[in-house]
Amino acid sequence: MEIIRRQFLWLSGLALAAPPAGNIVATQAHAQATPKLTQILRQDLEGQDHTVQETVASIVEFPTGSAAPWHMHPSAQELLHVIEGALTVEIEGRGKTLLKEGEATTIPADLVHIARNESTTVVGKALVVHSRAAKDKPLMVIRT
Repeated sequence: MEIIRRQFLWLSGLALAAPPAGNIVATQAHAQATPKLTQILRQDLEGQDHTVQETVASIVEFPTGSAAPWHMHPSAQELLHVIEGALTVEIEGRGKTLLKEGEATTIPADLVHIARNESTTVVGKALVVHSRAAKDKPLMVIRT
């Protein structure tokens, strides 16, 4: 596995905007349309005992028929809130859930999961917030 750290990441055929400190582990790219990630906030927590070291907030745009690759977030819980369209979230071994506009879910740290837009006509958009307990670990690890 190769850790990729740069201002713009090419991941699964998608240019992801991420700050230089961001890190993603990837081992292969996919040719199909993939979601676009735009980080809107990345900040260390203050006034806490650092159980959670950092919060990363992003907007993810899912073109019709697109999906994020199967992945997990080491030591980072994910909150996914659908702000446009509908998205299917599947956690390995736990089944899948259809989230409609205005609905949200949390995905526990270290669980392999996927989010996809199964619509053929409507773009999906979500606010995704990761609460990281270990900033020294990659934010995302892609399963190959």
